[in-house]
Amino acid sequence: MTEPEREREFRAPPLGTGERIDKVLTTLMPEVTRATIQRWIGEGRVLVEGKVCRSKDRVASGARITVRPGEDPLSEAAPDPEVPFEVLYDDADLLVVEKPAGVVVHPARGHPTGTLVNGLLAHGGFEVLAAGEDRDPIAHLRPGIVHRIDRDTSGILVVARTSLARERLKEQFSAHSVERVYRALTVGVPSPGRIETLHGRDPKNRLKFSSRVEEGRRAVTHVSVLEKLAGGRSSYIECRLETGRTHQIRVHLSEVCRAPLLADPLYRAPGSGVDPELAEVAEELGRHALHAAVLGFIHPVTGERLRFETPLPADMERALARLRALPRPERSSRR
Repeated sequence: MTEPEREREFRAPPLGTGERIDKVLTTLMPEVTRATIQRWIGEGRVLVEGKVCRSKDRVASGARITVRPGEDPLSEAAPDPEVPFEVLYDDADLLVVEKPAGVVVHPARGHPTGTLVNGLLAHGGFEVLAAGEDRDPIAHLRPGIVHRIDRDTSGILVVARTSLARERLKEQFSAHSVERVYRALTVGVPSPGRIETLHGRDPKNRLKFSSRVEEGRRAVTHVSVLEKLAGGRSSYIECRLETGRTHQIRVHLSEVCRAPLLADPLYRAPGSGVDPELAEVAEELGRHALHAAVLGFIHPVTGERLRFETPLPADMERALARLRALPRPERSSRR
């Protein structure tokens, strides 16, 4: 648990006249997130003219504000040094890691242990933060997590060590300024280009998401074909995300491109059939063929531009090599 700061005292500036106390303190203490300030207020650690206040209370110009910072709350997730992942970058503010396929990012229903968060908590020097977000009732189970990738997707993630870094990184993701590039193997060859759809929960299957919804969030994916494989039965592609919705790439490839990920039975396009040779490659792979290969962003504290790129993991490299070796399908002769 981190050591709390000493008591601090401020005078509300003129621009704070009539403003909410949490907003005023966000201006006076830019190194602290608004969510943390609201938590301190809720714990009675903020006084205005010597009296406990509420986040929504207004503060007058010149009012005396006393802040008694509290300790960062601990996560309820347990450390587990057996969880596999590779550290690509590590400093006082954040970690960049490569997650292997098969590892869930944070504890959730059905996956209480063995997640990336459990592994991170066992990593030396990782500060266990819950970020104090009222909007996230399970923040204590995913300290530092800024974004996620599916269990069976391999690749790069950035993890915040501090509340300030977490909030600033989340702002970049919300502004769609983070560079995110995925590489994938597909059944069929998608048409390259920009895809923009609505994105929401599939009304017929709660495990799935869909672009065929009347209401939803905007989802944008840019698809490039790197290589056609097996005589056009498969392809090696790159997907650049403009937005990052749950299962976005899987949905767009299946529903819009009619070229689903290899070994992704949940989003296999209806009527796509089963190619026995591709099915054999998919069975050996054992997970959908998607890798988060590139992640680029602005360091939330130093302002430095950071960019990380990793090659395909060994299982996808083997699948790619097998697909390259498959011949063009034979055509039946006309009579």
